[in-house]
Amino acid sequence: MKALYYNGSSAQYKEDAPMPVCEPGQSLIKILLANICNTDREILKGYRQDFRGIMGHEFVGEVVESPDQELVGKIVVGELNEGCGNCIYCRSGREKHCLSRKVIGMSKDGCFAEYMSLATHLIHPVPEGMRAEQAIFTEPLAAALEITKQVHIDPAMNAAVIGDGRLAYMIAQVLALTGIDLTVIGKHEEKLASFSPFAKTKLLKDYYEGEDLCDLTADECFEYVVEASGSESGFPLAMHLVRKMGTIILKSTYAGTANLNMSMIPVNEITVVGSRCGPFEPALKLLSEGKVSFPDVELYELKDYEKAFASHAFKAGFRF
Repeated sequence: MKALYYNGSSAQYKEDAPMPVCEPGQSLIKILLANICNTDREILKGYRQDFRGIMGHEFVGEVVESPDQELVGKIVVGELNEGCGNCIYCRSGREKHCLSRKVIGMSKDGCFAEYMSLATHLIHPVPEGMRAEQAIFTEPLAAALEITKQVHIDPAMNAAVIGDGRLAYMIAQVLALTGIDLTVIGKHEEKLASFSPFAKTKLLKDYYEGEDLCDLTADECFEYVVEASGSESGFPLAMHLVRKMGTIILKSTYAGTANLNMSMIPVNEITVVGSRCGPFEPALKLLSEGKVSFPDVELYELKDYEKAFASHAFKAGFRF
């Protein structure tokens, strides 16, 4: 089968990849659409140096084999993290933190291929009538919704999202649904323009005087700051923007390190929340009801993966 394989340093297009073999409790899925995530780009930069296998984790597919016969023939999306089912994390509803978990496209073969196997309990049917082109946004939208699952957002306060990319766009739409006073901070005026229907916008450079961050009053700071820039400079900026006793939510994953004065976290009693994968059913509901919307995906054939990864579209991906 056709597949995009990561060999430890680069991606390789193959047409002779072996078909996946389902283990007990797994289903076989024929991939229809698969999107490139920023995490996939970070893998190519060395984010998961121990990974060797088929890339990709955002997909829409059709179940062709399953121990649950009701799923066969259904159009589905699926979660990333398959735990062992026995450890304290799995038993307490924290499967995505299982120490021996398998993560599609990062520690086990993913969805940049014609077929993929996945634990059946991680599969979610797409609502009737929803186009695959809509459903493909379920996984990243679920990651945005994880913020509201982890943190009580007081709509009487204010919030900032650092970043003007794809994930920031999804997070901003989710936060805007709470009615909170929302500001999105980014580098690119043309990207920020797309946020204007549901958020205020500010350019990153407005917070700097030369290479130093500007002094801010408490009123100019934010109760909640979501760092979704994908940049090493995002966390230090979040620390500068957050109010004392405020909350920082970290969404960025990148192959790098950040330098900052950690003493300011206890001194200012800042809450820092790491946030990644989230709930799929609410994401599917928001998409099906049209509560959130995103630009069309720019789709490529798998063999044209270099063009897809280089694309500047809101989202690029593959059609099978």
